[in-house]
Amino acid sequence: MNQDEIFSSFITLAIIWQVRRFLDTRNRIPQWDRMLQRFWIVNVSFVILSTAIDEDFPLRLIWLFALAAITYTVWLIKDNQSARTLLIALAPFMFFMAISKIIQDVFPHFAKAHDDFFESINGFALFWLIGFFIVANRQKKAQVKIDEERALEAEQRRVIEAKKQELEYLVAERTAEITRQKEELELALVELKSTQTQLIQSEKMASLGELTAGIAHEIQNPLNFVNNFSEVSIELIDELVDEQVKPHRDTELEAELLTDLKQNLQKINYHGGRASSIVKGMLQHSRTSTGQREPTDINSLCEEYLRLAYHGLRAKDKSFNALFSTDLDSSLGLVSLIPQDISRVLLNLFTNAFYAVQQRQKQGGPLGYHPTVIVSTRCVNKEAVITVADNGTGIADDVKQKIFQPFFTTKPTGEGTGLGLSLAYEIITKGHNGTLEVESKVGEGSKFIVTLPG
Repeated sequence: MNQDEIFSSFITLAIIWQVRRFLDTRNRIPQWDRMLQRFWIVNVSFVILSTAIDEDFPLRLIWLFALAAITYTVWLIKDNQSARTLLIALAPFMFFMAISKIIQDVFPHFAKAHDDFFESINGFALFWLIGFFIVANRQKKAQVKIDEERALEAEQRRVIEAKKQELEYLVAERTAEITRQKEELELALVELKSTQTQLIQSEKMASLGELTAGIAHEIQNPLNFVNNFSEVSIELIDELVDEQVKPHRDTELEAELLTDLKQNLQKINYHGGRASSIVKGMLQHSRTSTGQREPTDINSLCEEYLRLAYHGLRAKDKSFNALFSTDLDSSLGLVSLIPQDISRVLLNLFTNAFYAVQQRQKQGGPLGYHPTVIVSTRCVNKEAVITVADNGTGIADDVKQKIFQPFFTTKPTGEGTGLGLSLAYEIITKGHNGTLEVESKVGEGSKFIVTLPG
C-alpha cells in the first residue's frame, strides 16, 4: 500500500472538515452534518480494504466519494452563494485527482507516458482550488456580514414591534381613560346645566317675588282711592235719593250731587285702570318671553318698575327710605324691544341700586347722607340710552371686571344667586344687540348705562 495514497485519504478528511466548517453545516443541515462527521469511517474502511487486497485502487476511490458528498452538501444548501463557489473550487481538483488515480491503476503505462500532463492538470486544479477558495472565503465573510445585518434588522424589527405593541396598549389604555373622563364630564355637564336651569329659575322667582312685593304696596294706593271714592259715591247717591222723595225738590242740589258723583266715578275708573296696569305689568313680567319685539314706551317701563323695585325693598325692610327721581326724554318715543325681557333688566338694575344705597345707609354713611336713585333716558344717535345712577357703596375695580359673570355676586349667601346682572347682560347684548356698561367708584356710587338700538 502506497504511503502517498494514505496521505491523500487524510487530505480528503481535511477537505470534508473544512467544507463542514466553511458552510456551517452543523447549524444549517444538522442531520447531514452528522453523516459528514462519520466520513472517517469510509476512509478507514477503504484503508482496511486496500491493506487486505494489497492494492491502492480502493483508496483512490475516496476522492469520488468525497466529491459526491461535497456535491450533495452544496445541493442541500444551494441557495447559499458561498456553497456554490466552493463547489466550483473543489469539483475540478477532486475530479482530476480521482480520474488521474484511477487511470494510474487501470492504464498504468498510459499514465506513466503522460505523467507530465497529469501533473500539469493536477497543478492547475490545485491553483484553481486555491483561487476559488479565496473568493469563496470573501463571499462567506460578505454573507456573514449580510446575515449579521439581517439579524440586527430582525432584532430591531422585533424591538420596534414590541414597542409598537406597548404603545398600542398604552394608547388603548389612554383612550379608555379619556373615554371615561369624557363620560364623567358629560355627566357633570348635564348636572351643571340642570343646576344652572334651577338657579336661573330661582333668580326669576326671586325677581318675581320682589316684583310681587312692590306691586302689593304700589297697588294699595289706587285700591284705597277706589274704596274711598266708592264710599263717598254711595253717600251721594243716598242724598240724591232722599232729595228726590221730598215734595219740594232742590234741582240745583241734585245737579251738584250728580256732578260730584260723576267726578267720583271718573276717579274710580282712573285708579281702577291704574291698578289694572300694575297687574298687567306683573303678568307680563312673570310670563315667559315670546321673543317677539314690540313698540314699547321705555319711559313708562322705567317709571313703573322704579316704583315697584322701591316698594319691593320696602316690603322687606320697613325702616328703609330713599329718594328716587326720573329724568325722562319725552322725544324718545316707542322703541322696538321685548317688553318682558327689558322689564326684568330694569327691575334688576333698580333693585340693585336701592340695595346699594340701603347698604351704605346701614354702614353709616356721611353726615346728611340721603339714599338716592336717579333714572334717566336719552335719545342719542337714534339709540335709546337708559342710565341708572345711585349714591350707594360703589363697586371696586377688580369686582367690576367680574360683575357680569354668571354666579358672581357680592351679596351675602342667600341674598343673591349671581345671575341677575349676568342675565341682564345677555338680554341686552345678545337679545337686543345693545350694550350694558358700568361706571363706579367705591364710596361714591355707581352708574349703569344701557344702550338699545332705536
